[in-house]
Amino acid sequence: MTEAISDAESRLWVLADPRAGTAAQALGIAERLDRPFRTIPLEWGRLAGLPWPWPTRAGLTAAAQARLAAPWPELVISAGRRSVPVARWLGRRGARLVHCMRPGTGAADFSLLVLGRHDAPKPAGNVFPILGACHRVSPAALARARAEWPALGALPGPRVALLLGGAVRGQGLDPALAATLAAQAAGFGGSVMATTSRRSGAGATAAVAAALQGVPQRLHGWGADGPNPYMGFLAWADAIVVTGDSVSMLSEALATRAALFIAKTTDAPRHRRLWQSLFDSGQARPFGAAAALFDRAPLDEAARVAAEIRARGWA
Repeated sequence: MTEAISDAESRLWVLADPRAGTAAQALGIAERLDRPFRTIPLEWGRLAGLPWPWPTRAGLTAAAQARLAAPWPELVISAGRRSVPVARWLGRRGARLVHCMRPGTGAADFSLLVLGRHDAPKPAGNVFPILGACHRVSPAALARARAEWPALGALPGPRVALLLGGAVRGQGLDPALAATLAAQAAGFGGSVMATTSRRSGAGATAAVAAALQGVPQRLHGWGADGPNPYMGFLAWADAIVVTGDSVSMLSEALATRAALFIAKTTDAPRHRRLWQSLFDSGQARPFGAAAALFDRAPLDEAARVAAEIRARGWA
């Protein structure tokens, strides 16, 4: 049985990449538009890795291709290079196209390209530069998280959220480095709310647990039982320390009022350009043993993109 789609939902589509962080960029913008939308899950077939130079849906599985059917949308929001030929295919059917991240090909086909300042985009009428990446951590989501995780508010301040990632294609986060970061986070003198990610590894989680013995803390290891308190950590944090390998966690931390610190855990040039863009804007500082709290205003780039879409009369 096919789920009924309302007329309003049929006018705005979000192409949702299987990678959660990529999909969140498009979904975050759509949610800030405060109107119904239809989410189209993208499932990639064996041809998805080809650098398609023209509009096509050939990279999708047959089931995903079948989801792309009339009535065609007026506006499509997408993210990630693989979704580009699919978005352009919908553009040939009359949709305006908003895309996050460099498209690779067909840039002129997009009504709006949402590009990180760290990628040094060339000025153009359809280019909208932002700090970091779009995401789904809105002020409303943070307010809900504070209500959902009241016990975190009882931890002694300053409450430091320690968000640990790891190498994208490596062997996890070095346990010794994880322990050092945890000890430095505890050095603020309050409590630590730590979480490890899929890329961190079990060794890093164990090292953080050992380093935080005797410190008021809440540790959530990747894959642990029970609800994930990640949003609660963001909502209640006075300071946030993020490993610099995670564009998503850095960008989500920007949505809070917490002092943001970046632990330099990778030599990747693109990540380092992102850090520098946040340092230059006053939104973040390097993390080390001498780090001190500072004031900063929250940043909601997805809302700013949504406002631009409305200002252009597309939603």
